[in-house]
Amino acid sequence: MTIKNAPRKVKSKSCAGSGTGDKLGLTHLVFSYKTSKDIHGSFWGIATLAQNKLTHFDDSGRSRMVDVSDKHDTVREATATATVFMKRETFLRIRDRTIEKGDVFGVAQVAGIMAAKRTGVLIPMCHPLNITSVAMEFFPKEEKSCVEVQATVRLVGKTGVEMEALVAVSTAALTIYDMCKAIDREMTITDVQLLKKSGGKSGAFVRERQ
Repeated sequence: MTIKNAPRKVKSKSCAGSGTGDKLGLTHLVFSYKTSKDIHGSFWGIATLAQNKLTHFDDSGRSRMVDVSDKHDTVREATATATVFMKRETFLRIRDRTIEKGDVFGVAQVAGIMAAKRTGVLIPMCHPLNITSVAMEFFPKEEKSCVEVQATVRLVGKTGVEMEALVAVSTAALTIYDMCKAIDREMTITDVQLLKKSGGKSGAFVRERQ
């Protein structure tokens, strides 16, 4: 565990199938967005997903676990983050290790690692993976009274570990809430997101930090 000091929003809806080749509406995505010319109105459009097929559905529209048997083992890594905002008093007590339940970051670290290993049980279509590393980091930011939680998960295998990293930070953030809720029930968990990933057919992804 490491403790360190520290686009336009799109609204999506599912599209009902028309019965004319669009099984359960899986080949199209309906989205609404405000145009620059009419910021008070919404524009409805259809974006085809032909180039970016949702692989967790079969040809008849049923959910499935993707068969990765023919994929090659490669080194795969993913980093995700989440942020927990809290009252200043809560932040100071976490920093000074005076929370009655104990070492907040120590417990959250263990929770994140355990959660990453159980992702295949929690998320229905995820594969159970033999992950080789989970590194949890915590970045306390006193000026904002928040803690950024970061997890990096790694393996050599046939599928990526993005979900494992996201589950790890989510669970670690929830653990921070649980450890401190007696003194601060207004804590807020935000910005659970993938920062970067590497390996596999889709290649590398790096989020542009704002």
